[in-house]
Amino acid sequence: MSEINTQKDVYLFTHGRMDLKEKLENGLISKGFSKEKMIMALPTKVGEVGDYVAMLWRPPTPDQIKIQVITKVEEVVPEGMVGLWRGVSKEDIESIPLS
Repeated sequence: MSEINTQKDVYLFTHGRMDLKEKLENGLISKGFSKEKMIMALPTKVGEVGDYVAMLWRPPTPDQIKIQVITKVEEVVPEGMVGLWRGVSKEDIESIPLS
């Protein structure tokens, strides 16, 4: 596992489960991320290499938070709900139980 730089931005993916957003944020805070660095992911704006993605996993009934680091960002034509994130490569680095 990679060392997590909690000073980087972390983009949140709730997969439609806004009822679990607070649990997602609290899980990240327990890992040292500050709430100020948490950004709701939008299809129109992506992070940079070295930033993080935190998502509720596995939709539709998540039981964990998957943390990934962004390893590559390519220009793409936005498509559907995924939008520009279609061009983002990520690597799994950690999971946190969603309890």
